[in-house]
Amino acid sequence: MPKKIIVADQAAPPGGPYSHAVVAGDHAYLSGACPVLPDGTWVTGDFAAQARAAFTNLARVAEAAGGDLGKAVRVGVYLRDFADFPAMNEIYVEFFGTENLPARTTLPVALQGFDIEIDAVLYLGG
Repeated sequence: MPKKIIVADQAAPPGGPYSHAVVAGDHAYLSGACPVLPDGTWVTGDFAAQARAAFTNLARVAEAAGGDLGKAVRVGVYLRDFADFPAMNEIYVEFFGTENLPARTTLPVALQGFDIEIDAVLYLGG
């Protein structure tokens, strides 16, 4: 099955040599979304602002891949400070709702200069 490279013009540019997403078959694999604006400016400040920017980027990439966050089957959330977990959960439901949720893993990681990164896998099939 051929893969399709996704470029999301409305999302932050990739921060390195990778694609926003790759569609293969009925699935879209979304790269990690960080708190960056579409013009490449990093969102600084409180965790909530960074988290909303990262989730917004993820949503825009999902749309460019032909889906939306409601099609997510797996989400990975990476936090610089695990004390932000409760705040992340509150913001998470703004983007994913409270029903029919994807599987999720949340891990503390050594992010440098920002507080959150999020990736996802979407099922685009019928």
